[in-house]
This record gives sequence, structure tokens and C-alpha cells, in this order.
Amino acid sequence: MAGTSTHTVTNQPPPLVEYDLFGADRALSEAVERHTDPELIDEVRDDLSGLGRTSGSAQVQEWGVLANENPPRLRTHDRYGHRVDEVEFHPAWHRLLGKGVSAGLTTAWVRPAGHVRRAAGFLIWSQVEAGNGCPLSMTHAAVPALRTDPELAAEWEPRLTSTIYDRDLRPARLKAGAVFGMGMTEKQGGSDVRANTTTATPLAEAGTYTLTGHKWFCSAPMSDGFLVLAQAPDGLTCFLVPRVLDDGTRNVFLIQRLKDKLGNRSNASGEIEFDGTWARRVGEEGRGVRTIIEMVAATRLDCALGSAALMRQAVAQAVHHCAHREAFGGKLIDKPLMRNVLADLALESEAATVLAMRLAAAYDDGSERERALLRLAVPAAKYWVTKRCAPVVVEAAECLGGNGYVEEWGMPRLVRESPLNSIWEGAGNVQALDVLRALQREPGVLDAYLIEVGRARGADHRLDAAVKQLLAELGELEAVEGRARRLVERLALVLQGSLLVRFAPPEVADAFCASRLGGDWGTAFGTLPYGLNLASVVERARPVS
Repeated sequence: MAGTSTHTVTNQPPPLVEYDLFGADRALSEAVERHTDPELIDEVRDDLSGLGRTSGSAQVQEWGVLANENPPRLRTHDRYGHRVDEVEFHPAWHRLLGKGVSAGLTTAWVRPAGHVRRAAGFLIWSQVEAGNGCPLSMTHAAVPALRTDPELAAEWEPRLTSTIYDRDLRPARLKAGAVFGMGMTEKQGGSDVRANTTTATPLAEAGTYTLTGHKWFCSAPMSDGFLVLAQAPDGLTCFLVPRVLDDGTRNVFLIQRLKDKLGNRSNASGEIEFDGTWARRVGEEGRGVRTIIEMVAATRLDCALGSAALMRQAVAQAVHHCAHREAFGGKLIDKPLMRNVLADLALESEAATVLAMRLAAAYDDGSERERALLRLAVPAAKYWVTKRCAPVVVEAAECLGGNGYVEEWGMPRLVRESPLNSIWEGAGNVQALDVLRALQREPGVLDAYLIEVGRARGADHRLDAAVKQLLAELGELEAVEGRARRLVERLALVLQGSLLVRFAPPEVADAFCASRLGGDWGTAFGTLPYGLNLASVVERARPVS
């Protein structure tokens, strides 16, 4: 029996596909222009626009959906009963990871403007499906740790910075490219890695050990190698654990189970047992934390970049929806209250992007002052940007009404992902205490921060007042631990404000300083004060390239 049409579908927005995620993101594209050598900018812009168009294509967006809807599965044994410890992924996952590697998202350390272009690419690509960001981030961040051992770096760095993705489990010496995972935390300690109990027993060959113990959270367990911490005779030490040994046999790497996570469903996180597992020492015995410190900083910046990516995609979807959806006699985007909500969200997104890209540029600069700025600003940015992600994404989902709560519209995936970066690589208290440690032990970090913020002095009275208030709080660091979060929040907001005052359009800087620094703001989004040019703020965030 032929069906009859009961209605015509109207007033639904078109899918946000087939667009350039880089070109449509004004805050990001301007940051890349600002932080890239003019001699390189054409090359960098072309690379990122190509990745932006790929990311916005309907096909690649579908890969993200498929990878998320078909999470990895653990296969501990083959049909004969042999232990194999393999994680099986949907083909879309491999396509995504392969594209991320080929796009240079693990090559920052070996090419000009490498960190700026890689950070921008990571921010773009993470909007497709955040799960594959984990192995990309671990592989990228492993390089500075390996460089503490020149021999290991010479062997592994060319593989980690390759643009070739090779998914097969075989000896790394036979592969043109490799990816890395990480296993630091254990059941009893979590972020307190000095409480680790995994032991490392020296072998006859210098620098080699066997490991016995466990890792409660192992990132990307199908990687070619892993950086782990274990207790050697002289204390906590960093080790490289290859998945496959040089003779082709599998290392002892027992995957007990995969974590059933709230979000990040396409990515595998596992619980691992070591039982006579072969490992190579990285750095000196007893210096494990010192060895991995630069790796940790790199992954923390990636957390900020990943959260900036989630916020950008959520805001882009919200603005796109409201630009096409009509209600109560007009477009939602033109309604004063909705405009206030969208502008408020756009401010958070742009501030996160501008801050993260400024820190990526500091890596490219590499000067002593910039390194000092990173020491303070990376944990502050990781703390604040990742904290802002979840409320931004949830509010953006609400802009779509009931559609925002429906899986196929994509917003629930962003919502589930949004708390993750605040938890991984050290949760909020860990970051806040790390900032305090830097302030108390390394005087140069505050000088570098104040020089950076001081470049905006006199441009906005609310920023100047916020800096003065911050200095007063910094003047009393005794018994400061209980207010560490408040202090780190202010450090991050003042730095964001100074960057927006210097580089963003006046309407963006004005709205940010009035609300975030001047205190003329409510406790929910959509409470920006009257008199701001919110239409321009929203239009700037609109994903039109």
C-alpha cells in the first residue's frame, strides 16, 4: 500500500559538512598567521586548509561516527588458546589515525613552525573524532623524553615523526612509522606516580630490564612502544617497552581488559600486566619523573588543544543551527537572548584557541623566557581550558533544543567527551598544585608571565585592574594551597584577556574583559552585559568559509 505524506520537512538546518574547518575558524586561522614566519605561511596555510577541507568532508565525518559507534574489542587469545593480547578496531579508526599521522600531527619536533602548524592541525582533526587524538598525542609527546637518551632517540625518533601509519604488529626496525602509548598510573597511586610498585630488574645487557607489575591506565595499548614508570634499584625510572621484540616475538604485555569509558569510545584504554616484560631504560635510574616531564607538558598542552577543539565544534554547530532555524517569527541567531548565549559561548571558544596557540608558538620559539612561560602557563591552561569545556559543550547542545540530546545530531558525543581532558594527564588539583610548585621554586616563571601579560598594559582598564588584583594575590603565597584553584583560574583568565586585547577584534576583547575580568556577568551563559556588540562576536564564530 502506497504511503501518504503527512507533512513536509521544513525549518531544519542543513548538515554542517563540506566546509573548511580551518578557513571557517577565524580565531584559529588568525593565530596561525600571527605565529608563523612569513616565509612559511603560504605552505602552512595550504597544509591546514587541506586538512580543514578533509575534516569537513561528509566522508571523513562519517568515519568519525563509525569509529565511535563501533568501539574497540579486546581479543586475549587466538582460537588455539595462544595468548595474543590484541585490540581490534573498526576500519574507520585506522583511516582516521592514518590520516592524522600523514597530516603531520606527530612531526612537530622536526620541521619549521612545527608546533604551531601541528597544534592547529590537532585542533582541526580532533573535531572529527577525538578518540584518535590519544595515540597522536602520545606519539608526539614521547619525542622529548626519548631525547634524554641520544641512542634511543636516533633509533625511534624517525619512526615517531614519520608520516606513514603502519598498523601491523611487527618489530619496529621493520616499520617506516610507529606510534606510542603510555602507562604511568597504577591502582594504588593514580597521579601519585612515586607510589608505583611495578619493579624493574636489571639484565646483563646494559640499560635493559625486566618489568613485573601492572598499569591501571594504559593509553593506546595497540601501539608499537610505550613509555612506562617502574621502580629500579635506584628509584623510579622511565622505560621503553616495545610491543614486539627485535626477533619478532611478542613482548609480555598482558591486556587484562579495556576500560568501559563515558566517552572517548573509539579509543582503547587498557589495564596491563607485566610479567618478565623486556624494557629499555630511558634516562638515568631514579630520574623517571625528570625524564618524562617534557612529555607530560606536551600532553597537557594537547589536553587544552583537544578541549579547544571540542568547544569550537560545539559552538560551530550551535551557531550553524541557530543561523538556519526559525522560531517565534525570526531566525534564532537574531533573537537577542539567543545571541547573548551564542556570543558568550564564542568568547570561551576563542579565548581557549588563542591561549593554546600562543603556547604552541612558545615551543617553536624555544628561548629561555618562552620555556619559563610554558612552565607556568601550560598547567594553568590545562586546568582552566579543560574545566570550561564541559559547560560550554552542554550549553551549546541546548541551543539545538531536543535535537541536541539526540545521538545522530552529534552533540551527545561531544558532551560525553567534554570532561575527559580535565581528568587525563593530571586532574584539576594536580594542575593547580603544579602551578604553585612552579611559582615557589622557579622565580623566572612569574617574570616571563608578567612580561607576556604586560604587553597589553594600558589597553583595557578592566585587564589592568585584574592584573593588579592578581599581583596582590601572588604576593601572599603562604598557606596558598587551599586557594590554588582560584589563583590558577585568575592566572589563566588574565593571560587570555591580555591575548584577546592584543589580537582579537575589539568587540571580542571588550566582551571578554567586561564579563570575565570586570565581573559584569552572571553564573550561566547568556548573561553578558548590555551594550556589547554581540552580533559581531556571533558572526565571527559562524562556520562559513
